[in-house]
Amino acid sequence: MVAMVEVQLTNNIPNGLLVAFAICTTLLVAVHMLALMISTCILPNIEAVSSIHSLNAITESPHEKMHYYIETAWAFSTVFGIFLFLVEIAILCWVKFHGYSEESAIASTVILVPVVIVFIAFAIHFYRKLAGHQYERSRDNIKELEDLASCLVTEPLDGHLGRPAIV
Repeated sequence: MVAMVEVQLTNNIPNGLLVAFAICTTLLVAVHMLALMISTCILPNIEAVSSIHSLNAITESPHEKMHYYIETAWAFSTVFGIFLFLVEIAILCWVKFHGYSEESAIASTVILVPVVIVFIAFAIHFYRKLAGHQYERSRDNIKELEDLASCLVTEPLDGHLGRPAIV
């Protein structure tokens, strides 16, 4: 990433290419810094909960409540960050090879296009598997709750003890 920021530029690079390079580089660094900040803020909470050996600590854990931030950090760092990095490589090749060897810039772009397509296909496949697993877990939890509810309807509780009545 340092090489991308400290690139030596010549005067004959088209302005549009430089703007694209600047935008992509800025987004790439900003996305990774945001993901790093979110991860850094969440880590102490996870460590604090892991040091408590109580079942209530798991349900009261702040990282359970902050799962949207964790997922956002993951999406920014892995999905969006890697995609931006691949785009950055293509733009950087055009910036560096402009005026020297257009064939080299084309070759790097031709190589990166299938890589980006495979990356996007894998990300979609992985997300679908993850969403499918979450759906199955939720469905199983609802089924378990329905079974418990029907059990409670057929077997009344024994007073204040919360156990099925012994008949």
